[in-house]
Amino acid sequence: MKQENHSSAFVANPSVPEGLAVYAVGDIHGRLDLLDRLLSTIATDVSVTSPLQVSVVFLGDMVDRGPDSRGVIDRLAAGPPPTLSGAEWVCLRGNHEEAMQDFLADSSTGGRWFPWGGLETVRSYVGEEAMLGWRGDMAEAQLSFRRHVPTSHRRFLDNLKLTHQIGDYLFVHAGIKPGVALDQQHPADLLWIRHEFLDDERWHGRMVVHGHTPDLQPQVRSNRLGIDTMAYDSGVLTALALRGSTRRFLHT
Repeated sequence: MKQENHSSAFVANPSVPEGLAVYAVGDIHGRLDLLDRLLSTIATDVSVTSPLQVSVVFLGDMVDRGPDSRGVIDRLAAGPPPTLSGAEWVCLRGNHEEAMQDFLADSSTGGRWFPWGGLETVRSYVGEEAMLGWRGDMAEAQLSFRRHVPTSHRRFLDNLKLTHQIGDYLFVHAGIKPGVALDQQHPADLLWIRHEFLDDERWHGRMVVHGHTPDLQPQVRSNRLGIDTMAYDSGVLTALALRGSTRRFLHT
């Protein structure tokens, strides 16, 4: 892969374009209740600050672990609610969306996916009663799941982006491989990387905003901002709010 020359000077105060308000939302993990609450908070913030344009970016891991992954995808696939009408609406792929799609294509992946949240996603689609007949048969589980996942949800998953850039910010699910040009990143790193990225203190050409690695508080570093606050367990879903060179955190 092409190595990045890091000629981009460190930006002490990264910014987004004037007149634009950006809201980056961390890992939702099936918590539709928290998503609805946070979207209401964002809409209120927009009504108070009155930006010319609004962009809402979801950092992936929208499914698994929480009780209503189906409801979360329904909400996000529908686009901006009326309270955020006209907003740019960007949904990124996380490793849990990848795992969901893997199971839809190959039942043998269920043994790996189910223990780390996939079972809750399947339950949200097929219901508890339908699951009783599987008796551990992954092929039967996959068949039932495939029957219950709407075509619109499949299309939504297929169209998820891996990264999104606005101003001095790069939005991605897990992070990036340090030293590799942004346009040469491998999808597996963007979805799965942890300590090789988290422990690297170099400037990456953009301020990287990511989820994937949970913490009870946002992780604020000189080269990255992590906003996965364990919503499925903590009850706290976090959004990073950006205007110009200022940033704030909104929470449920």
